[in-house]
Parts: sequence; structure tokens; C-alpha cells
Amino acid sequence: MTAADRPRRSALYLPASNAKAIAKARTLPCDVVILDLEDAVAPEAKDEARAAAIAAVAEGGFGHREVAIRANGIDTEWGAADLAAIAGSKADAVLVPKVNGPADIDRYQAALAGAPASLQLWAMIETCASVFALEPIAAKARDTRLSLWIIGTNDLAKEMRAQLTAPRTPFLPFLSMAVAAARTHGVAVLDGVCNEFRDLAVFEAEARQGLLYGFDGKSLIHPAQIDPCNAVFSPGEADLAWAGAVIAAFALPENRGKGAIKVDGRMTELLHLEQAQRLVALAERIAAAG
Repeated sequence: MTAADRPRRSALYLPASNAKAIAKARTLPCDVVILDLEDAVAPEAKDEARAAAIAAVAEGGFGHREVAIRANGIDTEWGAADLAAIAGSKADAVLVPKVNGPADIDRYQAALAGAPASLQLWAMIETCASVFALEPIAAKARDTRLSLWIIGTNDLAKEMRAQLTAPRTPFLPFLSMAVAAARTHGVAVLDGVCNEFRDLAVFEAEARQGLLYGFDGKSLIHPAQIDPCNAVFSPGEADLAWAGAVIAAFALPENRGKGAIKVDGRMTELLHLEQAQRLVALAERIAAAG
């Protein structure tokens, strides 16, 4: 399974300095593990956390899960050392914070010049400046390692001085534009974290909002969020039944070459066939990942 094909329904942040949490992550049903060197680690623990993250990916044992390491920003006192260490590690991706524009992607690309071609560059989209540079940032996927975005709603709310309430009203235009920009250039895109991990009904509602907006999955702050997140971002029985009916109908001899047909009494076009095929392929990839 290529990196572009992998399910990324649930991406769990873990402090790289927490050995017990990392050990537990090897048993959790999340699709992505993000070992955090940035927000979750105090300044005095940065060097130790970096060493722990590199050791954890070297040890392996994460199974089908992608493992990313979130570095400190390139302009911080820890950024260069983080990037150099991650470039020589066995991580699947490096996640970089507070990207403001395409020039930032170029700087990270240059810093990772010696890394294996398989190392992906993932970017946090979480600043006001990034809101006005979404398409140019996404376009860097054409000639860099950039392959995925994660929306950082907490940082964006702080910078905007906006209130991050359950409906996320101030951020909805930004979320939809981010998905559109990412899709334009083939960049995977994950929704931001939900700070509520005790009330899973609140979390599920936010996850469903993310699905509605077209996100591939969601970033998480607590293991309790994994199961409801996976359920939301996995095709359901009704989805797959519809997809199967559409695929079967277009495969009938009498419908070959047609751009629009009726399926279960509803007008169905070739674009719906593409959607149906995507749902089936996603379900197959989820099953293959185990």
C-alpha cells in the first residue's frame, strides 16, 4: 500500500517524552501515531524527547500505523536538530508547525535534502497567514515531499482571538477552503483536534462535521477518541450498499457508455460512479490494514 493510499482516519498525538504512551500506541487502533516534540514537550525536555522519538521509530512495532514526528519550528532553537534527526530516522513523515506560505515548505524541503525519498513532509496549517496562502502552499506538493496537511484549529483560534466553540462557526470557511486547496493538488488533509475527550458525543459531532467538509480523518489528543473517529471516517454499511449498487448498475451491458442512469429510482451520473469506487477502495484499504 502506497503512502497516498493509506487510510488516515485517526491520527493520535503523543508526547515523545512519554515512553508508556508510546508503548501503548503500538496496540491502539489508530491509523497514524504522531510523536510530538513541539507543543506537548517542555523546553527543558526537548532534547530528551527527540532522542526518545528516534529510538521509538527505530524499535518499530507500530504495525500498519504510519509514524510521524512533529518537529519544532525551523526557526526555533531546536528545529534544526529535530529535522536532522528525523531525516536520518525510520519515521514515515515529519510534521512541521506554523507554515505561513510556500517559502516555508521550500525551507523544510531544503533541510530534509539528505533524507530518504520515502520520508514525507506533513504541514500544520494553523496561522492567519496560511489562510490566505492555502492554494500556493498545496501547490508545493508538485515538487517537494509535501503530502499531507493537519489543520491546527487551537493555534488558529489563538491567533485570530476567536472562540473555538462546538459549532466552530468562525473557522468553517477556512476549513472548506483548506479541503478544496488540498484536493486541488492531491494533498491529504486531516481535521484539527477536538479538545473534548470526556464527552464522546461532542467529539463525534465534530468528527461528523469534518467528514461533511471532506476531510480524510481527524487528529486526536486522547485514545478514547480513536474508535468513534474510525467509525465516522469509515464507509458504513449503507454507504457500501449504495456504492455496490451503483458499480453494478454501470457494469450492466445496457448501461455501458452511458453518462447517466437510474439506480434505485435516482438519477446517477459517472461522478457518482467515481464516488462509489472510491468508497469501496477505501473500505478495502481499511480491511487490508487490519
